[in-house]
Amino acid sequence: MKYLLFCILFFGCTLQAQVINKTDSNRVKPQDTLVIDSGTRDSLEIFKPTIYDYTFQTRFGEKKIFDTAFTPDKTFVFSQYNNRDNFGRIQFANIGAGFQPLIYEVNPERNLSLLPTNKSFFIQGINDIKYYDVKTPTTAFIYHNSVSSGAALQSTYTQNIGKNFNFAIEYMGLRSLGLYQRSLAANNNLTFSGHYTSKDEKYRAFAHFTHQNVNNEENGGIEDIDLFLNGNSNFDNRLNLPVNLQNTNSRFSYRRYYFSHEFRPFALEKFPFKIRHTLFHQGNKYYYIQGAPEAFYFETNNDLIDYPLSSKKYSKNLSNTVSVLFDKEKFKLDAGVRHQHIILGIGEALPSALAIPQELSENRLGAVGRLQIRLWDKVALDADLEISGGNAFGSFLRSENILRFEPFPEYFVNAKVNFQTSAPTFHLLINPSVYRRFNYYLNDPANEAITEIGGSVNLKWFKSSVYANYFRVQNYTFVNAEGVAQQSSSSLNISQIGGQATFSLKKFHLSPQLLFQSAIGDTGLLPMPNFIGRANLYWQSKVFKDAAEIQAGLKVYYFSKFASREYFPVLNEFMLPGNNAHSIGGQPVADAYFNLKVKRMFFFIEAQHLNTVLSQNKSFTVPNYPIYDFRLNLGIVWYLFS
Repeated sequence: MKYLLFCILFFGCTLQAQVINKTDSNRVKPQDTLVIDSGTRDSLEIFKPTIYDYTFQTRFGEKKIFDTAFTPDKTFVFSQYNNRDNFGRIQFANIGAGFQPLIYEVNPERNLSLLPTNKSFFIQGINDIKYYDVKTPTTAFIYHNSVSSGAALQSTYTQNIGKNFNFAIEYMGLRSLGLYQRSLAANNNLTFSGHYTSKDEKYRAFAHFTHQNVNNEENGGIEDIDLFLNGNSNFDNRLNLPVNLQNTNSRFSYRRYYFSHEFRPFALEKFPFKIRHTLFHQGNKYYYIQGAPEAFYFETNNDLIDYPLSSKKYSKNLSNTVSVLFDKEKFKLDAGVRHQHIILGIGEALPSALAIPQELSENRLGAVGRLQIRLWDKVALDADLEISGGNAFGSFLRSENILRFEPFPEYFVNAKVNFQTSAPTFHLLINPSVYRRFNYYLNDPANEAITEIGGSVNLKWFKSSVYANYFRVQNYTFVNAEGVAQQSSSSLNISQIGGQATFSLKKFHLSPQLLFQSAIGDTGLLPMPNFIGRANLYWQSKVFKDAAEIQAGLKVYYFSKFASREYFPVLNEFMLPGNNAHSIGGQPVADAYFNLKVKRMFFFIEAQHLNTVLSQNKSFTVPNYPIYDFRLNLGIVWYLFS
């Protein structure tokens, strides 16, 4: 693996680094390759590629150009190990250890699959895989330093072979020791992708393979938070703080083979129809590994059962879809049928007295549809529908509808109405454990029904936007204070309203982002902060005769104090607080940064949690898990268009 990482460092780096900004400014525009001609009759035409010759797209997304602009939102992206803006989350002390979600959000990757919440922040789903189209071989990479020792490197190499075929190889490796006992994170992703278009453009194919691993040592949090809070210099070295777990690791593996192709049998002008076929196989595995029973979870041997110390859960999904596509530039309608073979199981059978099955499986048959409408270059409607049913996991219905309207240039109105009813995530349906109280099986659970209504308004004034969301979740499935999955008899109702803007004075800028949220009704089902805020005060200018560009500023992140959920390592989920839990939040996290761009190389240098230099760190990600202390964070992003 070291040799693989070494080779990819020199031959590839990550286009996954390409981030679509909020206004889609990297959308492909109608601009041709630059042509240089000497003007003489017999002179050769020299084609010089421009940035518009380097594009990428997701399977059903629009083509985008590589976003190499030095925009301020990138300081929130490339300072994070997963290269995403994690507003609404708070990071654990070590990179690669995940985040606690501070807001409610729907993750479609958990539908009819096994995916622990705290393993999900590193995962690339089907709609995250990018397919490229480049004029010349292209490489890029993103580097992050780690906590204590290690590093994170994400790299990709992509190349067109002729005009019709492209392939890409991406590898991401992360290893970070952390400052606390037993907090090592070791994650990696390997992805191969490619797409092909025939010369007559009647046939197109997309394919990828991805294998992703998220591996962590689990320490259960510090044993006594008073030792952390009292300021004793003996514990300035965080390795001196006792932790709750001594022999535990968790691992998650995510593997997928994907192939989708479409054929247009007739002339597009007369019969704009295509036949599309999509086939994929996805397998997820979750391991909870122990060297010995942890005293933190049991008192006597009667609290244990005759079961291996290490447990395993897995799910498999073989999906086969055939559809017919009516394909016009302004109107696309895709309708078809889907067959799925789904399996959910545990590694070793549990004692029969517990009445927990070792494996569940079913064949599902359903229908899928997709509608896209574009009118006058100002109105866009995207609608997706999927419905299926089976004997083991019940019915599934998902409807996503997004309407975009641009009445004037740089003024946008977005509205969405989404609905989903599905079995709870497989990770909460069943669990095996050597600890008697953590074994459960949700037999014949009710469907979790989620309604989402929301929208946003984007204005040219101050580059501002205002958004609002409302969620209603019936039969909400959660982990209770005893560490067992449970369904609520009352509905969970959540309202969110927020906004952001940028105020500028010459080269100085202030960009605040605010979110207010509240749970209506049974507020104890999902504890959350009522307010989350972020402010970015920075100076940006070109320097050295425009050969380089600098951003320098201060970022402050804050969420209000609340009775937080606890982190439950056995499931890698967040559980309702117990009797010994404590509130978190109410303390700002300030970062000072200096970012530099030289051509297509970016340097992101941050002094993170700077306020702990002047005052003691008393902030937590979840109860018993402190947030990171002051650290110097370094990120490097480099795009190479050869």
